[in-house]
Amino acid sequence: MPRFYVDFALSPDSVVELPDDVVRHLNVLRVKNTEEIVLFNGNGKAYPALPEVLEKRRASVRILREEATDNESPLNITLVQAVSAAERMDFTLQKSVELGVAEIRPVISERCVVRLSGERAEKRVARWQEIVVSACEQSGRNIVPKVLPLTTYAQALQQLPQETTKLLMSLNRAQKLSDVQPQSGKVVFMVGPEGGWTEKEEQQAFDAGFQSVTLGKRVLRTETASLAAIAAMQTLWGDFA
Repeated sequence: MPRFYVDFALSPDSVVELPDDVVRHLNVLRVKNTEEIVLFNGNGKAYPALPEVLEKRRASVRILREEATDNESPLNITLVQAVSAAERMDFTLQKSVELGVAEIRPVISERCVVRLSGERAEKRVARWQEIVVSACEQSGRNIVPKVLPLTTYAQALQQLPQETTKLLMSLNRAQKLSDVQPQSGKVVFMVGPEGGWTEKEEQQAFDAGFQSVTLGKRVLRTETASLAAIAAMQTLWGDFA
């Protein structure tokens, strides 16, 4: 069934008006009023619904029931991703959500090609959040990972939670990911931009309690490194058994 995110409360037997973007999507998919759809609002539950009004510019549905689904990974991964070029960053965020990340913290590091600030940064973060929502619609997730406001690398290090396993993708002082033993079910994973981390940034990460990890002898592009490592973590410690 087609799945759609809405940002308001949902409850069984209620009739709700759908937002314009969902109405447009229903029309694109040519959904009929006899076909069930699924709504979710990020509270971890799904709400199958049946259209009552289905017009070109307006649609309302009746919520049939509330379903509790357990499709979140037991491994809570925060991805700290240095901003890469538009398509690469979009791809990284989309696929990382499909792989199960719980939170995304975009940062500007010294070698970032893309430089964003002010209104441009706010618009880009809003766009990234839309990509995350779409990835949840596609992948069946009912909890929507949050994309935090864009910060500098130094600010990100100061704002990270303490009671987590902190991993840095780097060849400097690197150990195999499989040799790491997470202290809990929470991992902060940090990946650099196209040009990688500077020596100073790596030292700052080590001083903040990060361990350097690698997936092997080959150097991976930033978007490959993030996704390959997240998949490996889910295999080692998550739900990719």
